[in-house]
Amino acid sequence: MRFSHASLFKTLILVSVISMLPFSARAEEPVQHSYLVLGGRTAIIGEDGKATWDYAGGSRDGFVLPSGNVLLAYADRVEEVTRESAIVFKYSLATINREIGTAQRLYNGNTLITELGPAPRLLEVAADGTIQLEVTLQPETDNAHMQTRMARQLRNGNYLVPHLLAFAVKEYSPDGRVVQTLRTDLESIGGRPAENWPFTAIRLDNGNTLVSLTHGNKVVEFDTQGTIVWKVTNEDVGGLFQDPCGAQRLSNGNTVIGSHGANRGVSMIEVTPDRKIVWTSDHPLAAGVHHFQILTTNGKPEPGMPLK
Repeated sequence: MRFSHASLFKTLILVSVISMLPFSARAEEPVQHSYLVLGGRTAIIGEDGKATWDYAGGSRDGFVLPSGNVLLAYADRVEEVTRESAIVFKYSLATINREIGTAQRLYNGNTLITELGPAPRLLEVAADGTIQLEVTLQPETDNAHMQTRMARQLRNGNYLVPHLLAFAVKEYSPDGRVVQTLRTDLESIGGRPAENWPFTAIRLDNGNTLVSLTHGNKVVEFDTQGTIVWKVTNEDVGGLFQDPCGAQRLSNGNTVIGSHGANRGVSMIEVTPDRKIVWTSDHPLAAGVHHFQILTTNGKPEPGMPLK
């Protein structure tokens, strides 16, 4: 086969242009994550799909701490454990209540814990187990299991608390005042019949709030005024949402969602801002995932939630 000078010149130009493109524009790298899963199993899964750590199941919330230890919330206790499974911190449920729903290590070294029951409350517990702060919660229901789940301290010192049957994410000040409420029973997303129970609420760097809506099978993002500015529903992901509980916004702007009701098959998915699925997990250790923490993306650490 012979080439004309014109066609050869065009080929050289095309090769030169391609060589100047960033690698991501030439060949899209498959997404790989390492992640902590919390639920029926408690484990850390590497980017190669192999479990690097496995611990007692039945966990609800937790984080890998900067030390490498893992902070875990169970229904009746909170533990910090080493990778050798030695317990270095433990808090047990107070007898006045029935369940625990949150564990987050704070900048001041305390551990944020929520208790559900006749006296629903948010606690800051010191390393020696003493309660440093107690905030009475207002879940608007006596159904302990449905009062709240993942609470998080904000950078302003307040606390973001989802209340499932109140259809509300409430921001509490340390003195117990509710300073803002985000409603999840808005008509624009189906009202109360849609059962948009808020489960995980995360304040983003831009001031917006990302909320997973369990039985509503959707995840929404509110602006600072309580208006929904982004959402992803089951219609967008081909019905893969099965009671989404955990959610995390990644540094690249994508959102990872975990389906607690997925006891087999795909239980975690990552979507882009335009709702394109770019990663899924059907790992057996992630089946029935209650919450999770994405640790790395293609070898690079994810900032995640502030832990210390």
